[in-house]
Amino acid sequence: QVSLVESGGGVVLPGGSLTLSCAASGLTFTSYRLGWFRQAPGKEREFVASISKRGENTFYGDSVKGRFTLTRDNAKSTMSLQMSSLKVEDSAVYYCAASPTGTTSYSHWGQGTQVTVSS
Repeated sequence: QVSLVESGGGVVLPGGSLTLSCAASGLTFTSYRLGWFRQAPGKEREFVASISKRGENTFYGDSVKGRFTLTRDNAKSTMSLQMSSLKVEDSAVYYCAASPTGTTSYSHWGQGTQVTVSS
């Protein structure tokens, strides 16, 4: 059974940093493109970042470009999202997701972790 488990969420001051992690199990990790999405109350789900199967290519949403860095460790089946210069508008539930080879959609999702940026 595929499982994606996020961790690292919390409360941080504006301008602060936070690192989210996603641990995967039950799948061939290197066969999946990985991504982070977020959803704030009353808003649609938003793409945050994605990373290719071997980690050589990353893509970022315009709102986080230059502030967030996405990496993956295929040996440990984990992914990390380093977030810096956080803004109040970054507050949301963050979800990790996995997209299998040959598709553009994400077939597996985690339960989410809350990030709150507040003074």
